[in-house]
Amino acid sequence: MRIRRGANNPLDLSLPRMSSVRFIVEGGHRLSGSIRPTGNKNAALPIVAAALLTEHPVRLQNVPRIRDIETLVTLVQSVGATCEWTGPDVLEIHAREVHAAKLDAELSMRIRGSILLAAPLLARCGEVTLSPPGGDVIGRRRLDTHFHVLQQLGASYELGDTFTFRTKGLTGADVFLDEPSVTATENALMAAVAAKGTTILRNAASEPHVQDLCHFLVAMGARIEGIGTNTVTVSGGHALGPATHTIGPDHIEVGSFIGLAAVTRSALTIESAGTAHLRSTLMGFERLGVKCVIDGDNLIIPAEQSLQIEPDLGGHVPKLEDQPWPAFPADLMSIAIVTATQCEGLILMHEKMFESRLFFVDKLVGMGARIVLCDPHRALVAGPSRLRAQRVESPDIRAGMAMLLAACCAEGTSTINNAGQIERGYERIHERLGKLGAVIQRVEQHGD
Repeated sequence: MRIRRGANNPLDLSLPRMSSVRFIVEGGHRLSGSIRPTGNKNAALPIVAAALLTEHPVRLQNVPRIRDIETLVTLVQSVGATCEWTGPDVLEIHAREVHAAKLDAELSMRIRGSILLAAPLLARCGEVTLSPPGGDVIGRRRLDTHFHVLQQLGASYELGDTFTFRTKGLTGADVFLDEPSVTATENALMAAVAAKGTTILRNAASEPHVQDLCHFLVAMGARIEGIGTNTVTVSGGHALGPATHTIGPDHIEVGSFIGLAAVTRSALTIESAGTAHLRSTLMGFERLGVKCVIDGDNLIIPAEQSLQIEPDLGGHVPKLEDQPWPAFPADLMSIAIVTATQCEGLILMHEKMFESRLFFVDKLVGMGARIVLCDPHRALVAGPSRLRAQRVESPDIRAGMAMLLAACCAEGTSTINNAGQIERGYERIHERLGKLGAVIQRVEQHGD
């Protein structure tokens, strides 16, 4: 059955309140089999937003059915677009008419991706009012780059409890981003496509999800050069038409499954893993002693690996650090830390980008991990450690998934509260891991 919602079919924009979800995880089980990653969440969010740039219908395939996507879809519907799920992972969007709006504050503050509506609504309506975006609490996530970029492309803004952007017409410019912010790059790309003239984006982010957005814009008729590099040239102002686009695999989910196989000493095959984007990820796990085999576009993780941390030359303590793409992804640092607790040796984990992301390690210490939190950005991990079941909280998407990995390899039965955070980024994860042999019970408790 198809459910159509849009300008001609009003809907309740509030979405049901998020229920309290917890996972009860029985640890110590070996896993086996094959798993396929879902579409990249961080590609799907800007691509859904970019569908507002054209008055023609677009068809998106391999869209993950997760809470963050559903929230953004509801926001897109609120400005007049018609959105229709026509398959398990197929979303059709038709923004024939779009009206400027003050976007729902509660919904906007649920997800970081709400800021991605700034550029397309500016392009279509000339004005948009946004509430501060939400998302994971992993440290300060500045928005300055968004404002600077849009201003250089012809927008003005007013700051208060909300953000109001206005433009009398976007114009191409030579723009240097003061940091290679992923979402600011994506807003800049969408604005540049709509702007008259040529835009050069320098110091742009180049993650796989940014590249995926570029390919979708090109499919609609945009002219973009330098995709995958830090200097992107956009010839803007060209008419955008209908498009069909398949979202690429989530490389962060792939990395999560690599870690899961390692900590449970399991043999897993990750199908359609998007191996072209995994070089830095595989190098990072190799430093922990986790070897993977590339078989076409599949990735095979053998069981019973030595999991010996590789020291630096001269026997010095090695370091695994995240950096902007194409280096090791920040979103995999939590997964890598849990993996390191099960590996032989000592390693310094350096999370450079977010000052609160490592605070979840106290939960691992409570489970028996040997970790010294040196400061908000660095943790020294000594392994292997025998982890014991505990009752823990999921503080954010990635740390929550890391805690799920820890629970799967721990002795006994763990409870992960606030597991709805995990479900914001991982689709039906308890079911999918259950098919591999994990024992995870999902318990949902609705509020009044």
